[in-house]
Amino acid sequence: MGRREFITALGAVALSSGLSEAQETWVIGVLAGTTETDPQAQRRVLAFTQALKELGWIEGKNIKLEAVFRRQP
Repeated sequence: MGRREFITALGAVALSSGLSEAQETWVIGVLAGTTETDPQAQRRVLAFTQALKELGWIEGKNIKLEAVFRRQP
């Protein structure tokens, strides 16, 4: 596994807290080494959000996911 794949697979690279409607909300940043239109990148982000959901972290409820992809060439 190369560095790019490792970073992409790692997923969450930054966490910061904020407050939303008197409830703690976490912002999770995801850096992807591919473009947003890459099907594999889309599957990885989806799998990551599904794994978070299984752990009780729901986007829009107690987390906010911010994904950053590489620009189109």
